[in-house]
Amino acid sequence: MGGLVSGRIRAVDLKPLIRDVPDFPQPGILFRDITPLLAHPAAFAFVLDALQDDAGPRRPAAIVGIESRGFVFGAPLANRMGLPFVPVRKPGKLPAARMSVEYSLEYGTNQLDIHEDAFAPRTRAYIVDDLLATGGTARAAAKLVELIRGTVAGFGFVVELRDLGGRAELNGYDVFSVIQY
Repeated sequence: MGGLVSGRIRAVDLKPLIRDVPDFPQPGILFRDITPLLAHPAAFAFVLDALQDDAGPRRPAAIVGIESRGFVFGAPLANRMGLPFVPVRKPGKLPAARMSVEYSLEYGTNQLDIHEDAFAPRTRAYIVDDLLATGGTARAAAKLVELIRGTVAGFGFVVELRDLGGRAELNGYDVFSVIQY
């Protein structure tokens, strides 16, 4: 990876590690693939550092990761911060009593679930995912946190697609993204 200064990663070094995949998962969608970034340990660490720098001052008591790529960043972030990790999952994946929210995304509809006892009421939760596009998935995750009487401390994303309006969909919440397109 070019552009390294003294072996350190800079934010501008990350975009070449995001692969564009046209027409995935359906025609007309440009998928931003983070797997090349995950294959670069220094870049992965940089992203976790950036998320931790944003989350820390928000004083979360839990990190919520959205299935599935939100787990890749949320679980190590929770571990680094000494906080519990709470998965928000697709339907049929959680074994205990759960709350569910249906939502729209850029190419269809879906549902997310959270365990009803994921954390105590009034817990401050920082929600993590790999990508902010239209904001539907993130909005659903926030609703789930609030349904179990938690508080959204903020959102952290690896990539934000600004032209798709996700930040506006999350109006009223603090939103951070490491890379913007």
